[in-house]
Amino acid sequence: MTATVVQPSKGSTYLVLGDFYTILTTPEDTDGKYGLVEMVLQPQSFTPPHNHYQADEAHYILEGEVEYQLDDQTIIATPGMYLHFHKNQNHAFKNIGSKPAKVLGVLTPSGPELFFAEVGQPVNLPLSEEQHSLLTPPNPADIEKAIEIAKTKYGVKFTF
Repeated sequence: MTATVVQPSKGSTYLVLGDFYTILTTPEDTDGKYGLVEMVLQPQSFTPPHNHYQADEAHYILEGEVEYQLDDQTIIATPGMYLHFHKNQNHAFKNIGSKPAKVLGVLTPSGPELFFAEVGQPVNLPLSEEQHSLLTPPNPADIEKAIEIAKTKYGVKFTF
């Protein structure tokens, strides 16, 4: 295997339900051991309660303030905080700040990160003026499609 080097703003970035997900590793890069994703969550953006029955997930907060619901526990995560969710552990998260939050996500084994490429729209960062028009709240049809793909292909169980 060769080293993987991803320069800033050079990963594969996707706009998914109003947020940006940059895939930093693919299953081929890590021999399937883990996936690495940078998430930029817009203010008030949230991911509903769910769990993964095929993968563990960990988040490291780089910027912003993110509220996590882990089973029955609520945690306000700030830069430098690390959280780990085991397979089948219910979790949800929301950017409660007034600015975008940046989170580094690790999935092990790799594979679930490919969800963002499948349901998202490819974009180049930084956004052009024209692309800023893409930053609109997601519509219900897009949400339904993403939920269905997450459930049927990526081992996600929603618990809401």
